[in-house]
Amino acid sequence: MSLTTCTIHVINRQDRTVYVTSELANALNLSRIRGVTLSLGSKTASLGLKLLKKTGHHLYLPTAVYSQLRVPRPGSITVMCSNGKDIRIGPMIGVLTNVTRSSSAPFGSRTSFIRQFMRAGSDRAYYFGFSPRDVNWAQSTVTAMIPKGENGWMRKVIPLPDVVYNRSPSRKAEKLMSMNAFKSRFIKKGIPLFNWSFFDKSDVYRLLEGTEASRHVPESRINPSAAELRNMLERHKFIYLKPTGGSLGIGIFRLTYNPKRGYYARFRRAGRNVLLRFSSFDSLMALLRKQGGSLNKYVAQQGIRLIEIDNCPIDFRFHMTKNASNEWVVSAIGAKKAGKGSITTHVRTGGQLMTPEQVLRQIFGARSDAVLANAKETAVKLAQTIERNYRHTLGELGFDIGIDQNEHVWMFEANSKPGRSIFKHPALKEQGRASLNHLFDYCLYLSRFRARRDS
Repeated sequence: MSLTTCTIHVINRQDRTVYVTSELANALNLSRIRGVTLSLGSKTASLGLKLLKKTGHHLYLPTAVYSQLRVPRPGSITVMCSNGKDIRIGPMIGVLTNVTRSSSAPFGSRTSFIRQFMRAGSDRAYYFGFSPRDVNWAQSTVTAMIPKGENGWMRKVIPLPDVVYNRSPSRKAEKLMSMNAFKSRFIKKGIPLFNWSFFDKSDVYRLLEGTEASRHVPESRINPSAAELRNMLERHKFIYLKPTGGSLGIGIFRLTYNPKRGYYARFRRAGRNVLLRFSSFDSLMALLRKQGGSLNKYVAQQGIRLIEIDNCPIDFRFHMTKNASNEWVVSAIGAKKAGKGSITTHVRTGGQLMTPEQVLRQIFGARSDAVLANAKETAVKLAQTIERNYRHTLGELGFDIGIDQNEHVWMFEANSKPGRSIFKHPALKEQGRASLNHLFDYCLYLSRFRARRDS
């Protein structure tokens, strides 16, 4: 297979011929034949071939062919040829998300992130955003939102993509049968789609259950009974109660048991951190049922005594991505210090974002590099185990990871569509760009626009 980049030009001709410079033809190992097949996403055209005695990598398309293939734009792009006569241009990378009517922010609050993602390799791929209603299966086309210039967007009908990056923002919508059927149609057409859906906490525990990596997951009980809560409190002295489908730390309780003083509940209410004491377990349960309703949508998780700075617990967000070799890598790590009185390390509840080097050097001194290397190795092992037991394709994961005072690594949460708030830290901006480049490389891998090797 031969692969390179070229510049596509549109010429005012009506013939069905693709014009290729000799230099590009040599780079692609094109056979000296009169006809080729030119493909873009789901569209294919049989065309005549003419070589031009010009330098550089240039490909010229008559207006009729350009329109037939529904090329998103002229300019620089990747081109490949596997057998001397079948040429592919692309790849077409589609981002599945919600599309609004706003011309400046067509993907709502996610517009900035999606544009950043589309800048990675923008001279080597066609990017676009779309929602389920934008796909015309009968015509094999998408009415897509395509980046235009630095900040603009345009709508254009283009072919189905070579690969789909799923950033659909709604947990509720993703659980609908219609959404599953929609995504499945891409798979049936041989179009890879990665990051199938959000994880529930129960999904993650099930994927890790019985594996060697499960030693890094705290004891957890899905839909705990009152008796199970009491038992866990007596054994661990403190636990967390979390909504199974929650995110951003919303709806979490930290429950503590002191044999001499009773039970404590720490949680967030009306934008403030609250701490209440109860003399009996029954009175604690009454509060939980009042605040959280039925506990059948919660998970109880063993509390871990994490490393601390200024008596405030520290945890870490590990941003994991696949790379061009289909391997998991740690793209970025942000350290999060809990705010005073807060049960989570989220910045919106008073948490502070730091670099892992800052934190670990202060706590472990000369051992900090070894501790960090062990945490990275554990994160990769967790990602590999989850992927191995998950039936859909994954390309990105976010782990909330803790390190206890004995240096054991714990994984509290796994998110299949991780947020990117850690990249707001000035020291992590470069890692943020690296994570987007890894995602682009993984799209190349899935779309076969890069030499593949067996996993």
